[in-house]
Amino acid sequence: MESPRATSGSRRARRRARPRRRALLYVSLATVAVVGVTAAGTVYVKAHARDNAVSSAASPAPSSSASASGEASVEPVTEPAVDRDALLGSALAEVTVPSGAKVSAAVLDLDSGDSAAYGHSAFDTASIVKVDILATLLLQAQDAGRHLTATEKAYATKMIENSDNTSASQLWDAIGKAAGLDAANKRFGLTSTEGGDGALWGLTQTTAADQLTLLQQVFGDDSKLSEASRAYLQGLMKTVESDQRWGVSAAADGAEFALKNGWLARSTTGLWDVNSIGRVTVGGTDYLVAVLSKGTVSQAKGISLVEAAAKAAVGSFAESSDSASASASTSTSASQ
Repeated sequence: MESPRATSGSRRARRRARPRRRALLYVSLATVAVVGVTAAGTVYVKAHARDNAVSSAASPAPSSSASASGEASVEPVTEPAVDRDALLGSALAEVTVPSGAKVSAAVLDLDSGDSAAYGHSAFDTASIVKVDILATLLLQAQDAGRHLTATEKAYATKMIENSDNTSASQLWDAIGKAAGLDAANKRFGLTSTEGGDGALWGLTQTTAADQLTLLQQVFGDDSKLSEASRAYLQGLMKTVESDQRWGVSAAADGAEFALKNGWLARSTTGLWDVNSIGRVTVGGTDYLVAVLSKGTVSQAKGISLVEAAAKAAVGSFAESSDSASASASTSTSASQ
């Protein structure tokens, strides 16, 4: 039997224990609430990420919310993809094309890897095929485990730097003419280029997109050509003679370019094929550019068309990149 004092002490102990149990209960309930909020937040974030992955719509503006710790969190903003083909098409639509003439262009930003093409028609290569001829010769030499001979190098220099046709014919024969070119192009990834019949290497058919693929073999790291072969070909394209430094170079900053041009008056029509391919640097960014044209009444008209198209094509990339950078900077500032 408990004594009154012991009973009184026990009651006081129970009364003191009740607030502690209530406090523990409140803490438990609060913990459950926080876990619930955190779990709900996790589900929301995962669902939001899935929505962004499948939606092409622009992301909503950043919103802040309080986390369980009381700190504000900012949802990431995903920039909408840029339609490069549409931008390039709009830019070239502003270029004046002479009546009866056609122009096609393709551009690749070597920094971002973004590319675009305008026009899918086939064009005569004229002398831009000389880059393809030398790339084929270098690939064949690699396969044979040998270097180019002194004679081959002499032909290669004249063919690229001076656009010498006799040298091109010699190397065209050396690679096996169209059959050799087509075999190499299959390995390079060109899908719409076909070597000219017999000795007519200048009538090889190609597209702007295929020429962009060829330029990637010459200037890109993911290439069938060795680093030494790429450096050799690039060096020749950087030192073409002064009166041939037109075309895609019109889009470059100063002398930051490497190129090969082609021009040919068709005997059947008297109209000109004028083409230009190469690498240019604009605002510190390197671009690969291919512009093909046909149907102008003179070489001069063709050059003007190609240069205008090259400026417009590269400009569409540079302007959209500047806009994207400005947008990203604004979004970053807004989230701070």
